[in-house]
Amino acid sequence: MTALCRDCAALAEEMPEGRRCGQCGSPRLVAHAELASLSLAHVDCDAFYASVEKRDHPELLDRPVIVGGGARGVVLACCYVARLSGIRSAMPMFKALKACPDAVVIRPDMAKYRAVGREVRALMRATTPLVQPLSIDEAFLDLAGTERVHGGPPARTLALLARRIEREIGVSVSIGLSYNKFLAKIASDLDKPRGFAVLGRGETLDFLAPKSVGLIWGVGAVLQQKLARDGIATIADLRQRSERELTGRYGAIGRRLARFARGEDDRAVDPDAPMKSISVETTFARDIARYDAFAEQLRLLCDSLARRLERAARAAASVTLKLKTSDFRVLSRTRRLSDPTQRADMLYRAALALLRETADGTAFRLIGIGADRLVEAALADPPDLFAAANAGARLAAGAEAVDEDDLGEDE
Repeated sequence: MTALCRDCAALAEEMPEGRRCGQCGSPRLVAHAELASLSLAHVDCDAFYASVEKRDHPELLDRPVIVGGGARGVVLACCYVARLSGIRSAMPMFKALKACPDAVVIRPDMAKYRAVGREVRALMRATTPLVQPLSIDEAFLDLAGTERVHGGPPARTLALLARRIEREIGVSVSIGLSYNKFLAKIASDLDKPRGFAVLGRGETLDFLAPKSVGLIWGVGAVLQQKLARDGIATIADLRQRSERELTGRYGAIGRRLARFARGEDDRAVDPDAPMKSISVETTFARDIARYDAFAEQLRLLCDSLARRLERAARAAASVTLKLKTSDFRVLSRTRRLSDPTQRADMLYRAALALLRETADGTAFRLIGIGADRLVEAALADPPDLFAAANAGARLAAGAEAVDEDDLGEDE
């Protein structure tokens, strides 16, 4: 059973006596029979926003820190000290402060977090070209074939990467190492913070069997309730049903349920995997029920969303409206567009139609708009043939006018 020191990355053929590294004396060891042969990892920064703030404000190192909005906002992130009081992301701020009155609340600085996220990603890509980001602070890495480049198995390379991120950037990461993406992501949550967990082929079936079906990607509350009504609560229960039966009953996700339940996932790490969605939202200072107030906020959000689409070089093929009630119930409506767009007015037109269908006098505390089914920017806003012809006529007329009187203004 190979053992790895997470601090100095030393390898040993078996767990050392005293369970301490023979090179540096660290007790932070991970040992696994398949450690030297696994190469697919999920690397996730620990409490990322809060960790960046603690890095920049060392006096807060031992204090409970919450990153989030005002009194009516929600917790975007919190440190592990704050989590000891039961605080979690997405918790209403008033509940978080009631649970932990001494918490230090910091307004989010997304530009700073994105910059730090890019620094982390640069170190990942220096380790392997096969990096697939999932969000600002996490990614899949495939290190197959990197042994000669880095002078050791992927597990050792990952330990060195974690140490480098912590020393050079000042935030910590947790690593999940396995033989596919599904299991690597599960593993990265098993030993937070500063964790390194391994799930190999030998223990996967036994490990998964008692777990809730909610562990599987795509199984939200609604599907989990539907599965429960059908007598399926655990992953072991899923294995009692054939893939054909699950697909027939639950549609396309039935195939995922069947395969993930057996620890199977053939998705490759794709560095060019497209961004799936971009969204913006705002929380009102007090609950609002007026349609005109929603519409005005929606216009501003669509302007912001259009700018983000342009910066990302993507276009929206569908639009999703999100509304949250005072009791934190979320309503969402989606509309597919006739053509992909980056234009704020087109986003607003679609979102406004959804708002008309949804706003019924109910008071909401939050409104949001999302761009979904993203495509390349080159596919955005194809010209209408008649509009193009009219625009051409106007352009010709304008050219003639300039020839006659070259005194026009540049726009």
